[in-house]
Amino acid sequence: MAGCKKGLLTVEWIAMGYLLLTLVMMALTWPRLVNPGAMLGLRAAFVAATLAAWGIYRFKPCRLTMLLRIAVQMVFLSWWYPDTYELNRVLPNLDHVFAGCEQAIFGCQPSLLFSQVVPWGWFSELMCLGYVSYFPLMVIVCLYYFFQRYHEFQLCALVMLGSFFAYYVIFILLPVTGPQFYYLAVGTDQIAQGIFPNLGDWFLTHSERMAAPGWSDGFFYHLLDITHDAGERPTAAFPSSHVGVTTVVVLLALRTRSRRLILTILPFYVLMCFATVYIYAHYAIDAIAGLVTGAIFYYLFTRYSV
Repeated sequence: MAGCKKGLLTVEWIAMGYLLLTLVMMALTWPRLVNPGAMLGLRAAFVAATLAAWGIYRFKPCRLTMLLRIAVQMVFLSWWYPDTYELNRVLPNLDHVFAGCEQAIFGCQPSLLFSQVVPWGWFSELMCLGYVSYFPLMVIVCLYYFFQRYHEFQLCALVMLGSFFAYYVIFILLPVTGPQFYYLAVGTDQIAQGIFPNLGDWFLTHSERMAAPGWSDGFFYHLLDITHDAGERPTAAFPSSHVGVTTVVVLLALRTRSRRLILTILPFYVLMCFATVYIYAHYAIDAIAGLVTGAIFYYLFTRYSV
């Protein structure tokens, strides 16, 4: 698994497959796309960066150049995420369905009430800390595999990145924005009364979001705000990839049987599961679905060899 790979890695082929799939979707929805030129530019940049990293590895095959190849794929995740919005915003919004399911299951909207029940500043900071730990947790586990279990480093990358692309496909086909966008568009008064109107193509031209609840002067609250301003879009609510991918990260940590790594990751995982609902990012059913799908994706992708 850790030997020299002359061709593309499995995870790179998965990324290329995702690129081709989205190109087909672009062709089918071309007249309604808002930024098709930028979307094509992203794909050209991705192909160029992937082939360049592969070429460097072929010239000098070693652990460092292998790390470069994986790092390129991870960096582009932050580009692929907002791209899902460019594709799914041409489809009818489904938040009214998911908010309705939330109401039917819980008899209320947990995301709307959570911060009201637990309004304390220190709790808000814990929630924000949990949410912004998303990418650091991924990096920590990837680096652990790189330095301590290099023979499974490519498998780690495959499971993690493969899960991301699986979520991105779901996000494109299920245009659900989550409470921070839907509640603002509808109005929290109506939401509290159990009124969930169908917004149709509202998010084709609107991307305003609610401010997160909690202690607005907190350090981690500000970090959360910065990350949201940098890349948040009305997309990717169901299932929660934050919960799903951190579930994958925890399972990868458990695979190592490193007590220190597991105990480092677990507290942030618990915070993440609650934080997604607390900060209005997701409905509670999104978080539950993220946990279930994360476990499923881990199982499926660990069945593949690199």
